[in-house]
Amino acid sequence: MAVVESSGNSAAAPAAHQKSAHPRQGLVLGLACAAQAMVGLDIAIVNVALPSIQHDLGVSQSSVQWVVVAYGLLLGGFLLAGGRMTDLLGRRRVLLAGLGLFTTASLLAGLAQDGGVLIAARGLQGLGGALIAPAALSLLAVAFREGRERNRALGIFGAVAGAAGTVGVVASGLIAAGPGWRWAFFINLPVGLVLIALAITGLAADERGARSGRLDVAGASTVTGGLLAFVYALHHASTGGWTSPATLAWFGVAGALIAVFVRVEKRSPAPLVPGKVLRNRTLVAANVTALLAFGTFFSFIFLGSLLMQHELGYSPTQTGLAWLATTTTEFAISVVAGRLATTVSVRRLLATGLTLMAAAMVWLTRVPGDGDYLTDLLPAFLLAGLGFGLCGPSLQIGALSGVTESESGLASGLIETMREIGGAAGVAAVSTVLVAGTGLGGFHTAFAAIGILAGLGAITAVAGFRRGAGPRNHETGTPGGQPPPGKSPIGSETRR
Repeated sequence: MAVVESSGNSAAAPAAHQKSAHPRQGLVLGLACAAQAMVGLDIAIVNVALPSIQHDLGVSQSSVQWVVVAYGLLLGGFLLAGGRMTDLLGRRRVLLAGLGLFTTASLLAGLAQDGGVLIAARGLQGLGGALIAPAALSLLAVAFREGRERNRALGIFGAVAGAAGTVGVVASGLIAAGPGWRWAFFINLPVGLVLIALAITGLAADERGARSGRLDVAGASTVTGGLLAFVYALHHASTGGWTSPATLAWFGVAGALIAVFVRVEKRSPAPLVPGKVLRNRTLVAANVTALLAFGTFFSFIFLGSLLMQHELGYSPTQTGLAWLATTTTEFAISVVAGRLATTVSVRRLLATGLTLMAAAMVWLTRVPGDGDYLTDLLPAFLLAGLGFGLCGPSLQIGALSGVTESESGLASGLIETMREIGGAAGVAAVSTVLVAGTGLGGFHTAFAAIGILAGLGAITAVAGFRRGAGPRNHETGTPGGQPPPGKSPIGSETRR
């Protein structure tokens, strides 16, 4: 029997529903992880191949960056709306729509003979990813109901999601040196088609009447527009400067749209982001910490790749392979972190992980111009992998603590939005610091700035999370993040 999404309060239903759902948990976990990996890989999989794309398509230096920016822009801008659509329209339906759009856009990108077509296809990929990511995480949270069981599943999911970015860098170097950049997109076709088939055959259709409410179109439009303008302003700041008129204008547009969104939400009978969600202290703390943590990690990957190629003379393939130390460590520790979250607080895991990342950045501030990988880079890469391996699953567990099934898509969309905005903001800020410096000294200063960002994340985690938040619900004190009798935790709602 497929995993179903249902609602109600029958006394006999929970046990029967859990028993029937169990055989499909492995399918849901595999499907969610593979879908998230596909979205995460495409964030970075073209980075090292940009020179090849520029040469083959005759794209200018200023335009080729849009191959990366278009994807991140649409992904970050639409994640929140995608999360709410998941709650209102159904997880399976939104996941299938996202997979279909992402796979089709990948085909268009691989076949593109013009820079404009490639950039447009990358934007469509980002839009598809904005539907896939929250739907996949929400499906996982609903399928795995118990605190310990869910934390382990989220640990694996976090391991895959976190490793996808660095694996993308590795794959980018190998693909650019091998079959060519088009295969960075063609590789998504068989994966996407298999995932669509699994979702159709393995997940139950979304039940009619199981959803209530309507999409807050005005709220979704204003917040999506505001996020798009904000992410674009961040990208523009990294090249045009933070105080340029265009950058300031885009930040102004973003601020105005977000202000309108807040006003709309106050008057809306069915707000996109209900006030009770924002009163969930653990969810808010997880999102603020995620903004800083993902800003740290993505800017570290960005700066580390530049350091190896521009200052240490690494080839694209060598640069990609050098990240394996971070990728493998992060993956292994993320799996462990999901299990640790049942006995160690999310607060402690996040503070420890971000402190380790800060230490890794401090180590990199001393890399010499003739630095050796084993002694000058590897220790920091291992520390960073260890640190973020503790953070990734902990952030997702914290974000989903005490959130009802009907709000799981929104909570998933929020944490994924912080991932993208944090990454964009971190890279933009570090780019500014790097440009302001000179040579190797500029890299040292930029790594110090990333270390400060990680330190702020650790402080935020300690201040934002209550002591013991994670394995016990911060609101109720009950195990596994479960609300007391009479309330509906993620996945505990049953058929009427």
